Amino acid sequence: MDDKTVAAYLDRIGTGRPEVIDAAALRVLHRAHQLTVPFENLSIHLSEPISLDEDNLLGKIVTRRRGGFCYELNGAFALLLRALGADVVMVAARVYGSDSFGPPFDHLALLVHPADGTGPWLADVGFGSHTVYPLLLGSRQEQDDPAGPFRLADAEDGDVDVLKGSEPQYRIETRARSLADFVPTCWYQQTSPGSHFTRGTICSRLTDEGRISVSGRTLIRTTGGARSEEPLPDDAALLAAYREHFGVVLDRVPVVSARNAA
Repeated sequence: MDDKTVAAYLDRIGTGRPEVIDAAALRVLHRAHQLTVPFENLSIHLSEPISLDEDNLLGKIVTRRRGGFCYELNGAFALLLRALGADVVMVAARVYGSDSFGPPFDHLALLVHPADGTGPWLADVGFGSHTVYPLLLGSRQEQDDPAGPFRLADAEDGDVDVLKGSEPQYRIETRARSLADFVPTCWYQQTSPGSHFTRGTICSRLTDEGRISVSGRTLIRTTGGARSEEPLPDDAALLAAYREHFGVVLDRVPVVSARNAA
């Protein structure tokens, strides 16, 4: 990533270029990314192919000022952190469902070694409602975060479980991966009726007070643990909500296929 693209990316998330990518700078970037770049799956329902090619990732998130899901958001964030001087390892994770962990490559997360020698830190700007700040991978103590208490626990085969309170979130396989390793599962997530991403639309981002989301045709605000819902009565209201709350400008509404709709 060249300096011009780095500057454009930092402008996209509303931060200046840190003098050094230390743990403090990582925290600032991690929070800023979630405040400005939404977790969204709208491309799937707009019939826009999702590409993990570097130019396409940056074009979508930086130039077109859109969001994405984990492969896109954490993939692009890894590119930014590396350009700023951090050592970043992409890792695969299995998301916890109703009673078990999902398949390999279900999720992409990042292990970040800043230039100050701290870490590695688990960074994740692509899991929807998750931590505001990175978690220290080597700690097994409870780690307080504005989103709640989190804890990492050793699992079988050297894997690491991420828990929010007592609830498992996902299981990390710490082996280094590349974006190319996630291409098949990314394709599955955007095409299969078995993927929850094909069953409905979501657009969500962190706010200073909590979180704001559009799920289907409902605007959801969460502030200090209190949740409110507002129906969006027509296409104009839906497009206006995407534009006003997420900076996502669309010329048509995303449509969920009837065969995938829950």
